[in-house]
Amino acid sequence: MRTLITGNWKMNGEQAWTIKPAGFDKMVPIQARKHVDILLCPPFPYIRELFVASASRNIAIGGQDCHASEQGAHTGEVSAEMLADCGADYVIIGHSERRAGGETDADVQAKAKAAFRAGLTPIICVGETLEQREAGEALSEVESQISGSIPDQADSFVVAYEPVWAIGTGKVASIADIKDMHAHIRELVGAETRILYGGSVKPGNAADILATDNVNGALIGGASLNMADFAAITRAAS
Repeated sequence: MRTLITGNWKMNGEQAWTIKPAGFDKMVPIQARKHVDILLCPPFPYIRELFVASASRNIAIGGQDCHASEQGAHTGEVSAEMLADCGADYVIIGHSERRAGGETDADVQAKAKAAFRAGLTPIICVGETLEQREAGEALSEVESQISGSIPDQADSFVVAYEPVWAIGTGKVASIADIKDMHAHIRELVGAETRILYGGSVKPGNAADILATDNVNGALIGGASLNMADFAAITRAAS
């Protein structure tokens, strides 16, 4: 199974960032990452230009969210079809930052169906809060999210496990915790589904995390804004 290294730029960036794929490609040329898939998920306004800048460098582009509907009176929203039309191959859905704002498992499932409809691969995010982990509910919470967020008879998709308490905090789940959770997710989604780990992944810890059983890549936030850090994580995966 090929490793997937994904950069989620969140609400960061500017037009000049279209040079970043070229910089990354110089640091980790295609031949040096022939067994690794690279994905960048910029804010929607930059998707098309990043797609153009990345296509020849074997770097895929994805969206950070999508609406469940194909079109309609949804001011400020972006459909999966629009993402695909701009060159996206993937879309992140159910990120904890959106779930914290009220997005439910049913909302995530509807967006996953929209992604399939548009020919995109959804990256479905799941993860527990610190309170749930301390209460011994981490496994059951993630299992519930997977059950409610992934459509029946789903096509190809990716699961990203992100312990909420480790996102942007500098805290990282222990390797034992990651191993246990990814093994549990593997039982739920089967052998063919890639499972990413997300939560303060950095050059210093990437090798250990990516060497863990059932970790098939990483969903990276802050460290993906700096191409030197993103390249170092990619080298750890390679």
